Amino acid sequence: MITFLLIIYAIALLGVTTFGLLGFITLWFYWKHRHAEEAPPALPFGMDMPWVTVQLPIYNERYVVNQLIDSAVQINYPAERLQIQVVDDSSDETTQQAAERVSHYQAQGVNIQLLHRGNRQGYKAGALAEATAVAHGEFIAIFDADFMPPSDFLRHTIPYFVAQPRLGVVQTRWGHHNAESSPLTAAQAIAMDKHFMLDQQVRHRARFFPKFNGTAGIWRSVCIQDAGGWQADTVCEDLCLSTRAVLRGWDFQFLPQLVTPGELPTSMMAYKNQQARWAKGAVQCLQKFGWQIARDKHQRPLGRLYAILSMAGYFAHPCLLAILLLQLPLLWLNYPLPPELTLLSLAGLGQPILFILAQQLIYPDWRRRLRHFPTLMLITVGLAPAITRAIGQVWLQREHPFARTPKGQAEAADQPQQPRTLDGYRLPFDWIVLVEIGLAVYAAVTLAVAVWQGYWGALFLLSFASAGMAYVAFLSLRE
Repeated sequence: MITFLLIIYAIALLGVTTFGLLGFITLWFYWKHRHAEEAPPALPFGMDMPWVTVQLPIYNERYVVNQLIDSAVQINYPAERLQIQVVDDSSDETTQQAAERVSHYQAQGVNIQLLHRGNRQGYKAGALAEATAVAHGEFIAIFDADFMPPSDFLRHTIPYFVAQPRLGVVQTRWGHHNAESSPLTAAQAIAMDKHFMLDQQVRHRARFFPKFNGTAGIWRSVCIQDAGGWQADTVCEDLCLSTRAVLRGWDFQFLPQLVTPGELPTSMMAYKNQQARWAKGAVQCLQKFGWQIARDKHQRPLGRLYAILSMAGYFAHPCLLAILLLQLPLLWLNYPLPPELTLLSLAGLGQPILFILAQQLIYPDWRRRLRHFPTLMLITVGLAPAITRAIGQVWLQREHPFARTPKGQAEAADQPQQPRTLDGYRLPFDWIVLVEIGLAVYAAVTLAVAVWQGYWGALFLLSFASAGMAYVAFLSLRE
């Protein structure tokens, strides 16, 4: 019995350690390529600007649809070469709002169309596939409903395509216009800044399977076609298409200096919903492409390994849960864990170092922003049940509906005349909250037993696990 428990514990700890080591690998390659920043290319004098289509996929986004369309119309680009598609799957008054806004700009001569579907077949991937089939653009920029493209977006991105014929995608860095609205959004901003400022830069500069993040980027349309188009067999259509494009030999460009502001989820339920979908989609893509990536001789072995480990990164959450659940039986059986196993946990420092470094690279006041770092750590631990469930659903469920993240929640709060409890924008109660409460209590009991037995090696993990589960459950119940 003891041997079996220790084997499971060692496997789980190895999983968490591997994810931590991925952080150190990222840190090393960022340092190695830190001076590899390319100078922005210039367009040839007198060149005719290429056709560009801007796609705005929306689904029940009444609080943000107007600002989205307004931002897209204000993009600085020759009007005779720009097409805007509002790709609408909405089932509420969003469609009417979008139609009125589109008509308003059409009357001013703007080339903008509303493409409304009567069904959600294929979800976002299906909507983009249908819109792309009738798009005029040689290049296709995509902005989700909660993003506001800067007016100079195309002026900064198109020159890269002209200079590099095999460039398939340009991805910009996400900004966060509501990062300071709450500890939750501030913690999310730290996590997203790390992903874009470090993970994405390493993927691009080291050629480690770079990816498109679903929004705030622009594709070469022939790249989309060559890679097989938008496919709806995963819930992360962006990672799916990106991986196929890399496997087809297309190049990617990441622009950390060009920031496209967006909105972070303002509720814990919405954030859990988003993270669970990303976890499920990453695992689906790992299933779909893992073997192809491993055999791709055009990529370096380390690049292939990095891509596979990145897709598998969400497995750190079930591994963390296993470690937590095994603590109490091992303590109860009075079997102290080998110190060598505990020392492996030091590899987990790789990710926190990246979080801190990203803040230092972006913000002059980075020390002030790091006051929300403990909140991020609590949330990361507290998300483990929801993400573990999402991973399990990859194999246990036949259908995987696209779970949207409610947007414009801050705007909705300013409109009390709109009953948000009835309009479908507020997420329903999720039974996973009960699991979080149970695990918070379980971790607290395990902590008490560890103190009673004088086992201090697990105090940090148990304290953070109990506090993290309780914090996530509290925010979920409060909503």
